[in-house]
Amino acid sequence: MKAVVITRPGGPEVLKLQEVEDPQIKDDEILIKIAATAINRADTLQRQGEHPPHKGESEYPGLECSGTVEAVGKDVIHWKIGDQVCALIGGGGYAEKVAVPTEQVLPIPSGVSLQDAASFPEVACTVWSTIFMTSKLSSGETFLIHGGSSGIGTFAIQMAKCIGVKVFITAGSEEKLAACKELGADVCINYKTEDFVTRIKEETGGKGVDVILDNIGGPYFQQNLDSLNVDGRLFIIGFMGGTVTQVNLGCLLARRLTVQAAGMRGRSAKNKAQIVREVEKNVWPAIAAGKVKPLVYKYFPLAEAAEAHQLMESGKHIGKILLTV
Repeated sequence: MKAVVITRPGGPEVLKLQEVEDPQIKDDEILIKIAATAINRADTLQRQGEHPPHKGESEYPGLECSGTVEAVGKDVIHWKIGDQVCALIGGGGYAEKVAVPTEQVLPIPSGVSLQDAASFPEVACTVWSTIFMTSKLSSGETFLIHGGSSGIGTFAIQMAKCIGVKVFITAGSEEKLAACKELGADVCINYKTEDFVTRIKEETGGKGVDVILDNIGGPYFQQNLDSLNVDGRLFIIGFMGGTVTQVNLGCLLARRLTVQAAGMRGRSAKNKAQIVREVEKNVWPAIAAGKVKPLVYKYFPLAEAAEAHQLMESGKHIGKILLTV
């Protein structure tokens, strides 16, 4: 098969489409003939040599995919050859085929094309596991999403609105703010021209928001704490701004704040399986009802993975970037 190989750590130009060995499936895995995969920030870090795959996972980038079942292991009972599926994977999405544990496979959501379904597994599992399963965001609460126009952000806006949450977002351009507003965000803040802490306090009568989803890390840590309501929860899923900061911890005690952090790739197979089942139960019906829709900014053929990475790192996109096979 063909796969996108990271020929050495570096910029997008190190991604090359090459002939490689077909993946071999285990007894509890299926082989998916890939229709599409999505670009995620973790892929760009892997390309730079900073986020290697875990032991036993494919060396090729790509953490989610959609496609058709081509083969099944002898212990697989839920899927058969010819089924159209999408999946959360530990690597290997930038390829023509990938082997996936059956517990990380999902049906294509009703009303979504086979290609566009590749935009959902990673974001749905990340948002549902962090904000809903762990931070317990619930109806009537307030929620701030940093990077509201990202793949994670655009999904989180839609999912939060489904359950009756007031959504705040930050983004860096009027175009991105408008896109988030269109998706249902209630308060859209340009972090380049406004202080988001001040704006949040104004909009909440000085209380702050109940939950924050943050991908910036260090530089926003104190501001995030200052933006939280009593019993507020901060969930960190990335460190685009860095990992080191100085912070006044007094507010944690004074307002009973909770700080948590997690990624998706490093979770155990058992944990991933649990999250996938929760997503199918709670998120897939919202997609089928048209309340949550795929937002794809651009499609690239697999051979143009380098160009797709350049777009991701430019920050110009709104929503997801897909590679089609």
